[in-house]
Amino acid sequence: MGYRIERDSMGEVRVPADRYWGAQTQRSVENFPIGTGIEAMPVEVIRAFGVLKRAAAMANRELRPGRMTREKAEAICMACDEVISGALEEHFPLVVWQTGSGTQTNMNVNEVVAYRANMIADKPLVHPNDDVNMSQSSNDTFPTAMHIAAVLVLEDRVIPALTELCEALRWLEEENRDAVKSGRTHLQDATPISFAQEISGWRSSLELDRELIQKSIDPLRELALGGTAVGTGLNAPEGFDELAAQLVSELTGKEFFTAPNKFHALTSRNELVFAHGALKALACDLMKMANDIRWLASGPRLGLGEITIPENEPGSSIMPGKVNPTQCEAVTMVAVQVMGNDAAVGIAASQGNFQLNVFMPVLIYNFLQSARLLADVMKSFCDRCVTGIRPNRAKMRENLHNSLMLVTALNPYIGYENAARVAKKAYAENITLKEACVELGFLNEEQFDEVFHPEKMI
Repeated sequence: MGYRIERDSMGEVRVPADRYWGAQTQRSVENFPIGTGIEAMPVEVIRAFGVLKRAAAMANRELRPGRMTREKAEAICMACDEVISGALEEHFPLVVWQTGSGTQTNMNVNEVVAYRANMIADKPLVHPNDDVNMSQSSNDTFPTAMHIAAVLVLEDRVIPALTELCEALRWLEEENRDAVKSGRTHLQDATPISFAQEISGWRSSLELDRELIQKSIDPLRELALGGTAVGTGLNAPEGFDELAAQLVSELTGKEFFTAPNKFHALTSRNELVFAHGALKALACDLMKMANDIRWLASGPRLGLGEITIPENEPGSSIMPGKVNPTQCEAVTMVAVQVMGNDAAVGIAASQGNFQLNVFMPVLIYNFLQSARLLADVMKSFCDRCVTGIRPNRAKMRENLHNSLMLVTALNPYIGYENAARVAKKAYAENITLKEACVELGFLNEEQFDEVFHPEKMI
């Protein structure tokens, strides 16, 4: 492999000749050989940087035309478009485990954009610090990229996948309004419920999660860009923050605006903590729903067996014919990961010292992983499990009429204490509630049949 010599304020560095990055990126590659390489800076962050660098160049062109010439701005914008499209992904090698401010990723973007802009211009026109990073600091660009990436992944991936799952549940609910089954509390038999009512509980939980996520997005629309090093806006022209935020909005098609207090915007990550909390709430509800579904589908002969789910693949390497609720298991594992990520997000956000948080790369890495995993698993769960759920009506009916908790219907007629005696006698002697009630002399057969209608108890 050939090399070229790049220079920064610390001296000369050898960089692979076929890579667009410069000296500071190469130093980071050499100084942080940590992890497996899988934990690279998320592509969503890199593309968000492409957006903000393009917006900054356009704002500087308007506010600082003497320094940001038309030729420079056009070359930078063209290079940023390639970053945004993903065409230059091989030139962003840095891992999450680097400086906590994300400075090296900011410089990685600056160097790649400058190098590519100079290729476009066919001359040494653009400098990574003086031009691509004009009116900016790593301290305000990295938080800005975090917010842009978070808004985009939540609005474009998580909410659509969640909406699709909610709609599938709504369809399933409508299809099963006449299916009555036994309810369960504390993993014990309870009074009847319709299958549609059970599904509606899942759907309503997810719809509320969607509302919480949507509410959490608004604070993320505030951008730190323009605060520069410590929040004072040093070296940024007046109006740069507002104009840059407006341009980010135009480039993404999403609403963004400048943070009213840049000192907060640089050091506090509470908006991301709040938004990830909404993702954790979604993970909790998905965990509960997936567990319900796999319990209801347990069997096929020795479990509850009240529903069937799609059989997607063989479930055992030794037991022929076995099929497992694998989509449910994927959902629950993702939920566990998101709950773990929430701890990392919260701890990272607590490490804001003075004018800067220095745990930002690990925070956004975990945030984006949670969002991606939830979006992907909801889509898979919807397509490969939920849409194929069908009730086993015979089993539901059998379990319903075998439930001792149907005795609750007798409370108004024979009282709680007597109803408890009926249930205990029926269980102990393995007889029906009707037989126990008649033998105890609380009601005759005709009276029992008149008041005992399980399907009407929902």
